Amino acid sequence: MRNTRGMSRRHFLYRTAGGTLATAAATVAGTTGWLISPTRAVAADAPGAAVPRRGGTLVASWGGLEPQALFVPGGGGSSPFMTSTKILERLLKIDEKLAFQPVLATDVRASADFKTYTVALRQNVRWHDGTPFTADDIVYNVQEHWKPISAGVALKALKRVSAVDAHTVKLEFTTPVPEFFFKSILAGQYQVVVPKHLYAGKDIITNPLNNTPVGTGPWKYGQWVRGSHVAYSRNEQYWNSAQPYPDKLIIRWWGDPASRAAALETGELGVAFSNPVPGREIDRLVKTGKIVLDTKGYENAAWTVTVEFNQRREHVKRREVRQALLLAIDRKFIIDTIYFGRGKPAVSPIFRSNPLFFTDDVPKYPFDPAKANALLDAAGLPKKNGSRFTINLVAAAWFEENAKLGQYLKQAFQDVGITVKLDSVDRATALKRIYSDYDYDIAVSNFTAPLELVPVVTQFFTTDGIVKGAAFRNATGYSNPAMDALVDRLTVETDNAKRKQLAHDFARLAATDAPLVPLVEMESFTLSRTNVRSATTSANVQGDALADVWLAS
Repeated sequence: MRNTRGMSRRHFLYRTAGGTLATAAATVAGTTGWLISPTRAVAADAPGAAVPRRGGTLVASWGGLEPQALFVPGGGGSSPFMTSTKILERLLKIDEKLAFQPVLATDVRASADFKTYTVALRQNVRWHDGTPFTADDIVYNVQEHWKPISAGVALKALKRVSAVDAHTVKLEFTTPVPEFFFKSILAGQYQVVVPKHLYAGKDIITNPLNNTPVGTGPWKYGQWVRGSHVAYSRNEQYWNSAQPYPDKLIIRWWGDPASRAAALETGELGVAFSNPVPGREIDRLVKTGKIVLDTKGYENAAWTVTVEFNQRREHVKRREVRQALLLAIDRKFIIDTIYFGRGKPAVSPIFRSNPLFFTDDVPKYPFDPAKANALLDAAGLPKKNGSRFTINLVAAAWFEENAKLGQYLKQAFQDVGITVKLDSVDRATALKRIYSDYDYDIAVSNFTAPLELVPVVTQFFTTDGIVKGAAFRNATGYSNPAMDALVDRLTVETDNAKRKQLAHDFARLAATDAPLVPLVEMESFTLSRTNVRSATTSANVQGDALADVWLAS
């Protein structure tokens, strides 16, 4: 007799969060239609659906440049996230319908008090070198990779992790851990699984394998041609024997958006994620009939552009000065002119696209130069010889739009009497100056926000998010005990309604103190050739394994 009770339990564990999100989205947006992409190929098992075709070479790219390493433990930005996740897998994923789906885990069960989680692992999985994948790999990753490096505060309450047997892991916590929060960790952007037998006893940060990763994923590392591309081959021993469909995958980088657009037109590039071309180019490319636009697949990775105020520097460390500077910024002008209308003004670190936690009830900074001038005068910073003070503005020019935003901010701040020294710098220099050397007064940067706030969003505002040299963390040096306590409570609250209220409190305090401020909720998009199918089947497409993608003839 079939164990229907066990099946429904698994179904509940993987679908509950997705159902909650769908319901919340319907409440916020008035419809659930936005959950499904109109340009995505229908499922292979749907009536009349096309059957995925095997063979061919898929060339993929994104709207940025080459990574510093193919895998960067703890983050490193979108570029290494894209290259590593084709090889290294996570325990869960969030699909395009915002439901948790199994990857290396097949079952996740919470105890009644939410202090213990039991994770069942997929069996008959092998690392690319042939070594069996076991519970010991997960114990190692939790202890040596996730807790100290990639998950940080999210696993602060972890008391013990142990292997129950070869394919079962138990995690015990000192405090309750919300179920959606825990599953979001397992599906998190940086919680990939690395092989214990190749990493144990070595420094995970500097391990040479980070440039030639060995994983369990659908693609195996082939070759990295610096300055050009990284090549992958199909994993013939993948645990899902039907996947992947293409023979080869190539992730290639182009130095400028115009080159990516040209490569899409000629067919040299098959699919490009995360805003690969300027917004002004989209309509022209789609009108060729060879290229398809898809704005889905970014629900768990909402892009923003930020201004970050270094709390170690004179003037900008004062809250009233930061608030005045925000009033000098015309966000509508930025969206219309730099992003060609493809975006919305951001009001807090929690975006409108987040149906669980967004609130509009936060302090706002509408464009008001007169009020900005008045606040700066009141702060005791009058104009002397036409200038109140001088700041160093660093624009991380890994996106063309960031460089343009830096130019706009220079003019906007000068309009309220602030002298600006603008440095638009390349990726390597930006990462070093902002996140290692803290060599800036104000920085233009980016981050992607998942649905779960802890730790990816909250770590920009907590004291334990200050990790010198760690990219896309708290580089401003902002430290507020009230914020730390608030995030601590958000981390352990299991009641959904109370957790939502705590999230709103977090958004209000972040918007009030304003050490880091998102300016624009960017509309993210993917462009692909019409023969590329099923390229956006997750809620964070840039980090998807591309196991579902196939090439029509």
